[in-house]
Amino acid sequence: MARDAASSTIPAPASTEVPRPSDRRARRRQETIEEILDIAEEVMAEEGVNGLSLAEVARRLGVQPPSIYKYFDSLMAIFDALFLRGQVEHLAVMREAMASAEPGLGALTAGLEASGRWALGHRALAQLMFWRPVPSFEPTPEAFAVSAEMVALERAALADAVAAGELGPEADSDEAVYLLSTLIIGVLSQAMANEPDVDWGQGRFTPLFPKLMDLFARAYPLNSPGSKRRTLT
Repeated sequence: MARDAASSTIPAPASTEVPRPSDRRARRRQETIEEILDIAEEVMAEEGVNGLSLAEVARRLGVQPPSIYKYFDSLMAIFDALFLRGQVEHLAVMREAMASAEPGLGALTAGLEASGRWALGHRALAQLMFWRPVPSFEPTPEAFAVSAEMVALERAALADAVAAGELGPEADSDEAVYLLSTLIIGVLSQAMANEPDVDWGQGRFTPLFPKLMDLFARAYPLNSPGSKRRTLT
């Protein structure tokens, strides 16, 4: 039997579905995991990356140390989760900065500067990600995969710079990525070791970053042996 016109205009009642207990437990579990990672990052910032311990995390969380094993099976698992968290945040910052700049050297410079600013704002995570403060820690392939995306971003920017005639063809290479890494990590190492409370762009070391990028460009000149561009005489 057909419904009358009046009944067809009555709005459906709002959903009153109550979240299932399993959903609530999963949400609460994830919230606890994030809280554990927040606390772990605080401990690393205060005590050094290698000063992180399950006992201290448990104390600050207000539980007994064995309770942490419900969420992480070891201290290395917490390091791995922190590594992944930092890589994801760092990649997003770099990607956003590079997307808002001109392709090529402009995007590369913007991305590396954003990377440096992020690292100085998250020093403990940056040390875990880019140095080896815990010799026994090795990130899992899943955590390390995000780092490969960062390298791919840099390679794409280098290729754009070569295509735009900003750099010689040798810049589109793994070697150029290694050189960039050496330059930015060198600046950050000096800043963290000697000026631990100084922001990016201040102090003695990070203001040198533009000059380092100039030096990088000179390492891959347009008139290099592999360049197809003719120089003016």
